[in-house]
Amino acid sequence: MKSHLPLLDPLRFAAALGVAIFHQMFWSWAWTSIGVPGFERTVAADVLYPSAAPFTWFGWVGVEIFFVISGFVIANSASTSSPGAFLLGRALRLYPAVWVCATATLLVLLLFGSGPASELIVPYIHAMLMVPKGVTGQWLDEVYWTLAAETAFYGLVFCAMLTRKITLRHLAFGLTIYSAMFNAAALLVASCTTPSDLPYLVILMFRVPCAAFLLSHGCFFALGIWLFISANRQLTALEQLAIAVTCLSGAAEIYFFASFFLESIPAIADQSALVPIMVWAAAVFLIARAANRSRRSADIAPAEAPAYLRTLGLITYPLYLTHNVIGSAIIRALVDAGLDATSALWIALGLLVLVCWFICAKIEPAVRCALMQTLSHFGQLPKRQPARRPALARGLRLPLPVAARVTAPSPS
Repeated sequence: MKSHLPLLDPLRFAAALGVAIFHQMFWSWAWTSIGVPGFERTVAADVLYPSAAPFTWFGWVGVEIFFVISGFVIANSASTSSPGAFLLGRALRLYPAVWVCATATLLVLLLFGSGPASELIVPYIHAMLMVPKGVTGQWLDEVYWTLAAETAFYGLVFCAMLTRKITLRHLAFGLTIYSAMFNAAALLVASCTTPSDLPYLVILMFRVPCAAFLLSHGCFFALGIWLFISANRQLTALEQLAIAVTCLSGAAEIYFFASFFLESIPAIADQSALVPIMVWAAAVFLIARAANRSRRSADIAPAEAPAYLRTLGLITYPLYLTHNVIGSAIIRALVDAGLDATSALWIALGLLVLVCWFICAKIEPAVRCALMQTLSHFGQLPKRQPARRPALARGLRLPLPVAARVTAPSPS
């Protein structure tokens, strides 16, 4: 298999950009139809983009694309690491950017927000520790809910690695069945009720506040694992059936949430819930095709991926964490300075990309280095072990040197 799937980096960046455009050009004004705004409301400009709604309302599906990529990348990481090295790698990848971005978000809210500072303390602590806020709590930034799902998946993989008996294949099957049952129930509820009914709202609640249960989103991580396995060997008929189930389950989750949007927000009532499904399916198809091509050319020396693609991948994580609150504040400053709303939006996104490049190129490495030195001082770094295939990688039917060639960056 090739040492890197170059497709993943631009795909991650495109997904993050789609989520950013969704938040800034649609959700920033459309939330009034649902009434669930976050702290970004205290720094956002009073601008509307109703004419862009047909092209921006489905940008949230970028999150579902993130989760599929995450399943692929984490499966690779776990298949070539010890439990301790895996846990350390995830911590070093996630926490430095969260600490930097959450602190920057807090400062923006304190300096430019209109709400009381006291209500930011607990959300900030939750963000810094990357723990779920609970059902009744508040996120420092609404986008942080995805980190709860990511960390839950990482924890599940880590526990599987500790058992030395549960393989990637077992994990994928478990998540496939577990999430498919919930999404089938959600689709049934959606067909029998409306967004104003209690059963509908209870099912919807599990999508975001209870993301750590992986109920609705577990299928996306499972699909990522299946795609990783398919990049290493030919899938069996049963495994191909499992992929079909995860695809149907993912489509059901997207359809459920899209239907809620379409029925609750008048500005997009004439749109189709199939649009986000098609966008997500196209991304999955691209990943599957790249994985298949990589497996077929496993014996060919991999070409080095262009540096700019790798940079795009590294920018994605801080861009995702900063685009909502900090991006809203930049847009308001530009609008107050006299720019029109559309120009302010694109200039703000351009500035954020530059800032996020600086974060991933300069600040994150420094924080990561300090964290490693601290852990090393207290003797908490995992000991280097001889190369061998971890138990989680059983069933890939490839020697470790081949399975270890995938080094795609985490989407988180």
